Amino acid sequence: TVSPFFQSRSLNFITMAQTLKSYLDAVRTTLTAALCLRNFASQTVERHNKPEVEARLYDDIEKKYVDQELLLAPVIVARNDSEKCLIEGSINSVRVSIKIKQSDEVEKVLVDRFSRFLCQRAEDFFVMRRKPVEGYDMSFLITHTHAEELWKHKLVDFVIHFMQEINSEISALRLIVNSRARSTAATFLKEFV
Repeated sequence: TVSPFFQSRSLNFITMAQTLKSYLDAVRTTLTAALCLRNFASQTVERHNKPEVEARLYDDIEKKYVDQELLLAPVIVARNDSEKCLIEGSINSVRVSIKIKQSDEVEKVLVDRFSRFLCQRAEDFFVMRRKPVEGYDMSFLITHTHAEELWKHKLVDFVIHFMQEINSEISALRLIVNSRARSTAATFLKEFV
């Protein structure tokens, strides 16, 4: 028989895994729906084909966005307050911004350094932005050319896989930092014994 302590812990783990699965399923469904992209030239600037989600022009006089008909309503899929995904779509591009769970100061520093490290290598990821959207840790920009050159379901799988692996990477980094701090403290305290 299994002790009640381990039963409650395993049930808690199963519940957490199911909430992660439902969260990722919601992101997958929303992202798949938003990735219906096509080539569309700019209506305001001649001979430009910029991602409309990036080139949101705000009219200060009328207090609204120009070319509002080209933009979809932004969707936020949240697992909790500290872990969410913002999906902003338009006719020719989709921007996906991810907020990674940060429960304490150590995780905040780790997420900041890790996201900076990845953003400096944005060209290697092909769809990653160098600078994330304000309030989020990582951002991806998927344009119509990406949707034409790559398989749509593979793009969605990449984003979902990235969201799954980033949490495990941060947890692994946290364990490494804790073990290193423990060994450093033990070495330091040997001097006083």
